[in-house]
Amino acid sequence: MAKTAFIGLGVMGYPMAGHLAAAGHQVTVYNRTAAKAAKWVEQHGGSQQRLPARAAEGADFVFACVGNDDDLRAVTLGEEGAFAGMGIGSVFVDHSTVSAEVSRELASIAESLGFGYIDAPVSGGQAGAEKGVLSVMCGGEEETYARARPIIDCYAKACALLGGSGSGQLTKMVNQICIAGLMQGLSEGLHFAQKAGLDGSAVIDVIAHGAAGSWQMQNRYQTMLADQFDFGFAVDWMRKDLGICLAEADHNGASLPITALVDQFYKDVQKLGGGRWDTSSLIKRLNALG
Repeated sequence: MAKTAFIGLGVMGYPMAGHLAAAGHQVTVYNRTAAKAAKWVEQHGGSQQRLPARAAEGADFVFACVGNDDDLRAVTLGEEGAFAGMGIGSVFVDHSTVSAEVSRELASIAESLGFGYIDAPVSGGQAGAEKGVLSVMCGGEEETYARARPIIDCYAKACALLGGSGSGQLTKMVNQICIAGLMQGLSEGLHFAQKAGLDGSAVIDVIAHGAAGSWQMQNRYQTMLADQFDFGFAVDWMRKDLGICLAEADHNGASLPITALVDQFYKDVQKLGGGRWDTSSLIKRLNALG
């Protein structure tokens, strides 16, 4: 069993840290809102610290799951950051969805300080985190990944090393690009079915078993038809992720016309007051148009 620290107890980090504790690992947590860390300790045991550096002291593995590049730098760098508390030979695993640039930056700093770094964004949503069946996309050194993999497996259904530092984040960008296009297509299909006077549920019961089937179709069509979106992965976060994708495309020369268009559609959803709605709320934009 390993001595671990987990930084960031949001809708993903909270259950992920819980799986580490359930597997028997020693877990120290840090969260910007200390009350949430205290609640986690009450529920799962372990301990909490009020600074990332203190949480990371003596840990074999330090995990993080925070919001964006700036949040990640805030919890890793400086006298209070996790890097200040980590020892030589330890490993930092970042489950945040951030830019490949910041991942490479922090991996280089970690190497200079004598410990390993893996960028390891996840897919599967809150439900996947709670059930411990996330897909984890990793970038970093093979030896460092091999050490971290058994711990990551506590909450992963699939986990793979895709290349050097930043490769996990690049793979997560592919994931979000695919989801954006699929969600728009599903929204248009259901919107069309409604306008055509079809029973949307009956339509999905048939086509979900054919070439049109997808995770989004199976898990979101019922709530989309019911106009329910107060759950899941928020539009605000999806726009943050798509912004990362589009910025990287500008850098590497990739052409992402559909992604850019869907990003603007999500902007329309935000204008409808849906920043915290699930990403499947794209259909609400179509219904609002008539």
